[in-house]
Amino acid sequence: MRAEPTPTAPATTWRPPRFWLFLQWLARFLMPILARVRVSGDVPEGLRHGPLILAANHISPFDPIVLTAATRVRRIAPRIMATGGLFRAPVVGRVMRAAGHIRVDRRTATVGDALQVAADAVKEGSVVMVYPEGRIGLDPTMWPERGKTGAARLAFASGAPVVPVAQWGSHEVVPYVTSFKGIVRGAARSMIHRPIIKVRFGAPIDLSDLVPGVPGSAQRATERIIEGLTTTLAAIRPDELEGPRFIDATRPVDVSRRYRRRP
Repeated sequence: MRAEPTPTAPATTWRPPRFWLFLQWLARFLMPILARVRVSGDVPEGLRHGPLILAANHISPFDPIVLTAATRVRRIAPRIMATGGLFRAPVVGRVMRAAGHIRVDRRTATVGDALQVAADAVKEGSVVMVYPEGRIGLDPTMWPERGKTGAARLAFASGAPVVPVAQWGSHEVVPYVTSFKGIVRGAARSMIHRPIIKVRFGAPIDLSDLVPGVPGSAQRATERIIEGLTTTLAAIRPDELEGPRFIDATRPVDVSRRYRRRP
């Protein structure tokens, strides 16, 4: 597998539903009410419509809305791998299914099925977005945590390149604990101050020397993905390297998954 392979035309090309394209437009249209979004970097032109894997850091429940708007700016319509809890919600679940997103039932016997579904989706020409950390990060410095191997295994299974997508600032809009009162308070504060949210598409991650199936390859690929995310994130938070200026009091602290290298 190469870092930037020339994709071959898949037998079946997935086309994003119009409903999902509308939601992307809507997110970009409404985002300025809450924040000023700044998007930098890009993906190679030939990969914009897939096959491609986007690996994003996860810092807030508001991240999916931010990335929905940011990918619209870059004319990318990714299928997002999301927790099964969202799909079980009455309204949100219908939205997720209609948009073509991919359900991940964590801590169940069928969790592995999502990887095959995602790999098939990428092979069909989709762009699939994953959160390689597997959760909203709880390190108090808010640098990416050690990742799960799902994103690496998806890259091995599909042969698609991986592009890191770093975001910073969404934690100022919606708190970690998403109570109704907290969401209203956060939204009201954001409408007044309109914080800057930055999203940066980084350089494709080179996994070309790693052989799928060889012991340790998935872990080494995972470390490179987290390293790529960390480097990309450092470019958009240069004044907050030691930690965030804005502290979300509802966010618990857990350093057990702290990544070994932080800027």
